[in-house]
Amino acid sequence: MVASGNDFVVIAAKRVKPLPVRQAGKSGSLNILARKICDRKYGVGADGLLVLEKALPADVKMRIFNSDGSEAEMCGNGSRCASLWAGLKKLNLKTRAGSVESIVKKDRVKIKLTDPQGLRLDIPLRVNNRGIKVNFINTGVPHAVIFVSGIDKINVQGIGRAIRYHHKFSPAGVNVDFIEVLSKDALRIRTYERGVEDETLACGTGSVAAALIFALKAPVAHKVYVHTKSGEILKIYFKKDNSRFVDVWLEGKAQAVYKGEYYV
Repeated sequence: MVASGNDFVVIAAKRVKPLPVRQAGKSGSLNILARKICDRKYGVGADGLLVLEKALPADVKMRIFNSDGSEAEMCGNGSRCASLWAGLKKLNLKTRAGSVESIVKKDRVKIKLTDPQGLRLDIPLRVNNRGIKVNFINTGVPHAVIFVSGIDKINVQGIGRAIRYHHKFSPAGVNVDFIEVLSKDALRIRTYERGVEDETLACGTGSVAAALIFALKAPVAHKVYVHTKSGEILKIYFKKDNSRFVDVWLEGKAQAVYKGEYYV
């Protein structure tokens, strides 16, 4: 499945329940499966693996494994794919970051994220012998947001990796979002994603993080349009009370691309 250029292998948990997950620092079968099935040469090829199952009190429980085998707390675009897969117009999706509400209208999926946490603005960092300021917010997963000009010329891989592993964000690390302001309610974004360890075509939680930081820096009302590298424009809705955000929604397209068999 694909949402805004983020692609995922989606499997039903009934097919993988006998496989253990990582415990006590050891790699379990799901972690290994994620690395192998997400490989773009010898596997299916994807940014991540979504393991889904029907669950109560939620409609669907989702576990997210990055292409490097690590398990993520949340994934915005992955949540939109999982919501489309469920085949319901409205549903509650359970993630490690909390419950996510979803509204599905054909190929457009709108999800309500958990309230963002850990906001910090203008954190001074020394990266590649250069001083920069970054902004931090957790929108289900941690994000460092950096305002830039000339976003096409930014070395996302090099600078992003240095910030992702910077000691100020250890041990969890961060996703790194470079954003350029287009207008009073629109941004362009490029994201280095931890777990994928590369730039991706889009990042749902990153687009939300970028929109919220932008709303703190500029007089944005309640909606921001985020232009992703894939070309899709994601819509971010929110309510702001000083520096606190509630009722945060992410909207964009999602689609099932194909079904097939993978030999383990």
